[in-house]
Amino acid sequence: MSRSSSLPVEHWRVRKEIKHAKGGVVAAQNARAAAVGVEILAEGGNAMDAAVATAMALAVVEPWMSGLGGCGFLMTYEAKNGSVEAVDFGTAAPADLDPSAFGLAEGAEKDADLFGWERVRDDRNVHGPLSIGVPGTVAGLALALERFGRMPWKRVLEPAVAFAREGHVVDWWSTLKIAGEAATLCRYDDAARVFLPDGLPPVAKGTASPHLDLSPLADTLEQLSRAGAPDFYKGDIAQSLAEDMNEAGAWLSSNDLNAYSARLTEPHRLERAGSELYLLGGLTAGPTFADALSRLGPVGEETPRVEYFGRCARSLWDAYEHRLRYLGHDGDTAGQGSTTHLSVADSEGNLVALTNTLLSLFGSKVLSPRTGIMMNNGVMWFDPRPGGANSLAPGARPLCNISPLIATRGGAPWFALGGSGGRRILPAVFQVTSFLVDLGMRVEEAVHHPRINVDGGGAVEVDPRLGEGVMAKIGEELPAIWIEALMTPNHYGNPLIAGCDAGTCFGAAQTFSPVSAALGCESR
Repeated sequence: MSRSSSLPVEHWRVRKEIKHAKGGVVAAQNARAAAVGVEILAEGGNAMDAAVATAMALAVVEPWMSGLGGCGFLMTYEAKNGSVEAVDFGTAAPADLDPSAFGLAEGAEKDADLFGWERVRDDRNVHGPLSIGVPGTVAGLALALERFGRMPWKRVLEPAVAFAREGHVVDWWSTLKIAGEAATLCRYDDAARVFLPDGLPPVAKGTASPHLDLSPLADTLEQLSRAGAPDFYKGDIAQSLAEDMNEAGAWLSSNDLNAYSARLTEPHRLERAGSELYLLGGLTAGPTFADALSRLGPVGEETPRVEYFGRCARSLWDAYEHRLRYLGHDGDTAGQGSTTHLSVADSEGNLVALTNTLLSLFGSKVLSPRTGIMMNNGVMWFDPRPGGANSLAPGARPLCNISPLIATRGGAPWFALGGSGGRRILPAVFQVTSFLVDLGMRVEEAVHHPRINVDGGGAVEVDPRLGEGVMAKIGEELPAIWIEALMTPNHYGNPLIAGCDAGTCFGAAQTFSPVSAALGCESR
């Protein structure tokens, strides 16, 4: 975008309320789901109870981003012992996957989805049954609730069951998301039957909002609430899901489901400007975050704005270059995804940062008809070219860009932060964290401040609101282009934050995401 030759596309100033509440705060990408978490807090549930309930509700109110057929990671701070722990419920390639089935298309085309890999014939790693990885969400949320929550599994699933029985309530945002993927959704009959009634995206008119029929998903959620999470991997749900996958021609089998387990992992701890930052390790964006922070070096409130963004761009650029060249499932660290995120803080000081994903919008576009579950396209996270650190392999776990973070000060809880947006997650979370920790910004200033995006692409993307000085500074060393911050497409990621300060919880949602919200619980 050339500021001298064109006007901005969108002409408004966008701000959202920073929520403060004594009883806790839930920040999520959909306000209805955030309200579920607040309800759980009001009943006496803790941050993890609220997080799991919110995540399950998002499967219904935001079905294009996450759900039972997805995967993810979370981090939590436990106030009772001051510890930070992580849960890995990432996807894996099915055991029967054959990498030779993903031959590259002729020419030098890149895929049209999130990561720009060399294009595979028929895009079979991007959508369709061969793109499906092993789903980890149910195992991960169940493990987190058992380990860190205190409310019954059945209770935290009740709102999601009720939402699914009602059906997905279509609003203009639903119409936009469904329409954007309609050309691919229409290739898959079961998904099209739900999301493209009469062959077209549903539209709310006046006060009438269509309700998409999610009865099979409601039945599955109800069964899951009664039988427990193991049923998804070893019981009736697993059998139905495996039968659907077999009929669709997917690699995913009952053996993959039976063998899957979520796992507790130890986060990586960094000390920075009087605070402690806890990051994921392994095949996430956490190691690259730590690399970029090390490259950034010490900065403070006195650092000139132009100088700061120049250093920030260089640090992220070099860290991403290392990440994409060396890291993978047989390496020691770090990846990619289009996701949903939620952050929760409660009155006891517990914090949760939870990121869950189907990867692409509507994942693989394959919906399991017996269960109503939309399946992920986890195979897309792998580089389809053989011989690399992140190349396709049976049973392997891929790189992912998920980057939830917990920050404390002197061991006391401060904030939980994460985001969605594929490769844009890391630079968004990195900058908001640095704004707060390094530059001493208030939360309201940090979440509303313009940012840059550096994600391994060919240029640094610069929000024009940062000004000509920042562009000139970055341009001294790196290719840089103006990219306006828009509602859609979102070029700068969707960070969401919740935390504690002086006995009061606070939270904020991404300003350019129209249905996201931070909601508070006033009493418990």
